Amino acid sequence: MSDLVLRIKVIPKSAKSEVVGTMEDGTVKIRIAAVAEKGKANAELIAFLAKQYNVSRGDVKIMTGETSALKQVRIRGGLISGRR
Repeated sequence: MSDLVLRIKVIPKSAKSEVVGTMEDGTVKIRIAAVAEKGKANAELIAFLAKQYNVSRGDVKIMTGETSALKQVRIRGGLISGRR
């Protein structure tokens, strides 16, 4: 199993959590249905990615950008296909 590292731009306070596309530099744009206060958007992002990649929440870690819209996230055991 290998780790997957993604650069993500988070758009909080959206109607639903969903991937909306990829920017020119490869950054993945994700809308999150949580507000960006007190870590709520980060928690929702972790839950969303864990579900998408079929891993536990503990396998998803925000490496950089805790308080920024741009984040680098590591998904332990996450494969591009979304399967382990």
